[in-house]
Formats: sequence, C-alpha cells, structure tokens
Amino acid sequence: MTLDAVLSRIDDTLPEATDRLMDLLRIASISTDPAYNGDCAQAAAWLVQELKSLGFSASARPTPGHPMVVGRHAGEGRHILFYGHYDVQPVDPIELWERDPFDPVIQQGPKGPLIRARGASDDKGQLMTFLEACRAWKDVHGELPGNLTIFFEGEEESGSPSLIPFLQENREELSADLALICDTGLFSDHIPAIVTMLRGLAKVEFTIRAASKDLHSGMFGGVAINPIRVLTRILGGLHDDQGRVQVPGFYDDVAELPDAVAAQWQALGFDHASFLGGVDLTTPAGEVDRTPLEQIWSRPTAEINGIWGGYTGAGFKTVLPSQASAKVSFRLVSGQDPDKILPAFKAWIEAQLPPDCELIWSEPEGSPASTMSITDPAFDAARAALSDEWERPAAFVGCGGSIPIAGYFKEYLGMDAMLIGFGRDDDQIHSPNEKYDLESFHKGIRSWARILDRLSQQ
Repeated sequence: MTLDAVLSRIDDTLPEATDRLMDLLRIASISTDPAYNGDCAQAAAWLVQELKSLGFSASARPTPGHPMVVGRHAGEGRHILFYGHYDVQPVDPIELWERDPFDPVIQQGPKGPLIRARGASDDKGQLMTFLEACRAWKDVHGELPGNLTIFFEGEEESGSPSLIPFLQENREELSADLALICDTGLFSDHIPAIVTMLRGLAKVEFTIRAASKDLHSGMFGGVAINPIRVLTRILGGLHDDQGRVQVPGFYDDVAELPDAVAAQWQALGFDHASFLGGVDLTTPAGEVDRTPLEQIWSRPTAEINGIWGGYTGAGFKTVLPSQASAKVSFRLVSGQDPDKILPAFKAWIEAQLPPDCELIWSEPEGSPASTMSITDPAFDAARAALSDEWERPAAFVGCGGSIPIAGYFKEYLGMDAMLIGFGRDDDQIHSPNEKYDLESFHKGIRSWARILDRLSQQ
C-alpha cells in the first residue's frame, strides 16, 4: 500500500524532521513584543522557504502587524485549508526556565523523549506535523496530496488584530471546502480527538451606584442603601440550587446534545474526581442533572470573574461605599446569541434594583459559539484515520474555551473546521519549560498522512 510507504518514510526521516522543527524553534517569534518584530518576520520567511521547497507557491503577506504566510497547491479533490500560527507567547518569568527558551533540546521525560522550547507545542511543533506529512507524501508520490492551501498566522498569541481584515480582503483566495486547525490536543495521553464544539463568550463589567459619595457607616448605616449589599444579593441569585442560570430566556436556544455524541463522551471515561482533585476540589458545581463533560463542553455558564467596592486596604475604614462593581462572563453554546444574552442579563439586574440605585453598564463584548457539521464525511474519515494511528477510538469532543479562528472561518469564509492536535495537558503551553513529546510529533505526522490518505479517497 502507498500509505504504508508514506508512513515508513515518516519513520525513517524523523531525525531530519525533528531538526527542521528545532530550526524553527530557535526563532524567537514573540508577537506581542515589538522588540521581536524582526524575529516574527524571520519565522514567516523561514516557513515560506519550507513551503516552496515542498512545491507550494508561497509568500509572506504584509499586514499592519506581523506577516501572514500563504501557500497554495492546486490539485485534485476537495479544497482543504490548513491553519496554524508561528508566533509564540513571551517567556516571562525567564528565571523559571531550566534553559534558554529558544535553544531547543531533546530531553528524556517521564513518558519518553520530549522537545523542550518555547513554541514546541503551541504551535510550531503542531504546524510542522502537517508540513512533514506533506513532505513524506511528496517523497513517495512525487507530488503533494490534493488541493491544499496553507495559512500561517503571526499574531494569534497577541489577539490577532490583523486577522479579520486579512480574511475579508482575501476571502476568495482563502475560502475552501474545509479547514484543518492544529492548535488543539489529545483528549488524554493516547486518545485522539476532533474538536467539533467551541463555546462562545460574552462578557461585561458593570457598576451599581447609589449615594453621591462614600458615607460614614455610623451616621448613615441602616438608613442608606449599600451598593455592595445590592450587588451581592443580585449576583447571589444568578444560579439556583440546581446550578441553573436564572436570567430569563438564558436556555431558550440551547439544544440537547445528540445521543451519538453523548455516547462517545461517556465512553471516554472522564474522571471528574481526578480532574477536580488536581486543583484541590471534589464536587462538580454546575447543573446537577448534567455530566461533568457536558458542563465543560456543551452547556452554557455564567461566572462572576471579579467583584469590588468600598475600602479594601490595610486596617478598617467603616464606610458605606457609593458604588460596587463586578465583571461577569458567560460561556455560550451553539444557538445562543451574545446580543440577546447580555441585554437579558442587564434587564434582569435592572428589575432587581431598589430605589436610589442606578446601573452603569460598560460596553459589552461577545462572540458566538461554533459547532461543526459532523455530517460531512470528512469528519468520520478523519476519526477513522486517527483511530488507526493511535489504536484507540478517536472521539468528537467539545472545548470549554473559545478558539476564535474556527468561528472566523465560519463567519467570514463560510467553512467548517476540523480541530485536530496532538498536544498533551502537561505541555506547559504559555508557561516556563514548554515541551512537546517526541511521540506527539512523530505520531502527529503519521496521523496527518493517514487523514490526507482518507480524504484523497473521498
């Protein structure tokens, strides 16, 4: 089988592939710090040369920030766009690193050899798994696999300020039948996953104000309204005893999890006791009639992220504060609209304000959830390919957080995305001593080769 030849080629050339990754890791492409602008440009140029060496037409496209790298190979079959990012997080605090973050090294870890460097897992090691799969494929077949566009961003770790304008300006070139995103990880050490649900986010900061100034509690206590008391009473009622959010209409557009997906999640054997025990907790605190994985992946939440008011310094100051403030955010699921949820939350607060209190509402922010259509045959093909490589059933999973690029691809380019990655929970991304297991790199390359083979047969 030709696939066997591609996999053998990957195995035989792993040392050379690792060397290429090490070269990329030596470039300090920290996007948020202007002192590293030259390094970001260098990383983009390095990737352009790699793409060209593989047979892509490629270029680094200027933006108001860091360059976007675009590579193109016109071939047969569905048009697939692969996305990754070449920029990395700052390395602070540098004193906690065991060695220079941009002097990559292979070390022996508890699970086998690992690559230690900033960006090893997030996201240089991940994006290189796909390029190395393409390289092995071309070595065996003499040409690249199918109809491919490569898109590497240089600002993902600094808020992607240039991304949406770039997508809008290059919509025709970048639009494809399906996107592949490599900025995720395994479900557990040896169970691969495809993320098909990403929660959205809505957030707001607000203040409840009463008296024109802070008041002496001896003179005004009992007769004057205390905004902290009002704020805590309202927010204390945000959830009922069953863990359900009490904002009217909050669940109106929330769909039930499909039975087939629920069964896959149940088969994962998620150990919530171990998950919570890692942070010294014991008991799930969300909706009591939902499993812990449902609470994390497919159910919406409301969380109080910060609350303040009055005197909080050393000692004691007996005042009735004139105002109290809070930050509240909502993780949203498919069907929920931030522009509906946030006004409903505001109205819910206003309906509970006593006389003499007013609500000061900041400019809210929100982005909807993303749910991929797993009826696309590509999803089952990729799931089968991952299961073959890892010798364990791959699962369609959710993600409790938000990965904006998937939503942007849907909104601005009209395409779904498969989010497939090979990072592990202990990779320490964004932290000192980031690493990427050599097994993740090796089997990640093999996984993409299998996925490309399956997609080419559709």
